[in-house]
Amino acid sequence: MKYLVFDNMAACTEADIQRLLPLVSTQRREQALRFHHLFGQWACLKTYEMLLSLLQPDIALSQWDLASLPEFSYNEFGKPFLPQGSCFSISHCRQALAVAVCESAIGIDVESVRKADDALIRRTMNGEEQDLIARSDDAARAFIRLWTQKEAVLKWQGTGIVDDLQGVLPTIRHDSSCRLLTQDYAHFVLSLAYSPTE
Repeated sequence: MKYLVFDNMAACTEADIQRLLPLVSTQRREQALRFHHLFGQWACLKTYEMLLSLLQPDIALSQWDLASLPEFSYNEFGKPFLPQGSCFSISHCRQALAVAVCESAIGIDVESVRKADDALIRRTMNGEEQDLIARSDDAARAFIRLWTQKEAVLKWQGTGIVDDLQGVLPTIRHDSSCRLLTQDYAHFVLSLAYSPTE
């Protein structure tokens, strides 16, 4: 399992978009251009560049043969995957971009630390998790840590957001096929769900 985090958000410029557009696959270029705002276009392109650097660390994006650039397929829930090769997961927020690759299932989520309203906490967190947030010295960070863990697990499972968000972490807690890693940064939190290698 390997992952990259990119938090130099000053790089989100029209010039960097123009640099990346001719270097990515046609599919990814079209996806990026569907966004009507600068950040969406740039995040789409930059995470693709990050993915390729994890797949082939010795080859710069500008050195890839355009015909050999990977294109994504999608499962019934919309999760992208590569038809051959490594599994991957992509996430972004206003403070960071994150990409992970693994030989087996993987999910990554990165979220900005921000206060959640009580209704969202009640809807998405079970009683134990609500207590943990209430007792925390930093309730916003405690909520985001749990939220990113849930999203990472759901991406690992390949389903995306489900109705029963309260049951996600208790269900996975005793599942030896999934490991969780959570890292705190100054303004965001990153969580990874991955299958341990034997």
